[in-house]
Amino acid sequence: MKSRRSKYISEVLFIWALGGTIYYTIEMVTRGFSHWSMFVVGGLALCFCTFQGQAMKWTEPLWIQVIKSVVFVTSLEFITGIIVNKWLHLEVWDYSDQPFQLWGQICVPFMILFSGLIVIGILLGGTLTYWIYGERKPDFHIL
Repeated sequence: MKSRRSKYISEVLFIWALGGTIYYTIEMVTRGFSHWSMFVVGGLALCFCTFQGQAMKWTEPLWIQVIKSVVFVTSLEFITGIIVNKWLHLEVWDYSDQPFQLWGQICVPFMILFSGLIVIGILLGGTLTYWIYGERKPDFHIL
């Protein structure tokens, strides 16, 4: 029992740290700066992308997994934005100049951009948890 729990904790922490590192690095390369909260958000996003597939035993088509993950990541970005940008006034990002935005915290163009990262996250998370932790082999399919 204890070893299964330890394995699960290791798996979650690994996926979270990997997602955080990847997203933080993407921001540093593309924007020249980031914020620690983006590490947390990136980690949570990769965890969701990975574990939603595992929960469904990788039976859902990839497009459904992407839609669920886009909704989760966009909601996470909105909640994080309200906290870090509006309440704490940290000004980590501002989409006010983008089309189809909501209070400067989320916008359609970045939802579309993030959907590409989400596809990569689903494929990466599923493959790594299979290779490293012996989880169920992902059966990625479009339809």
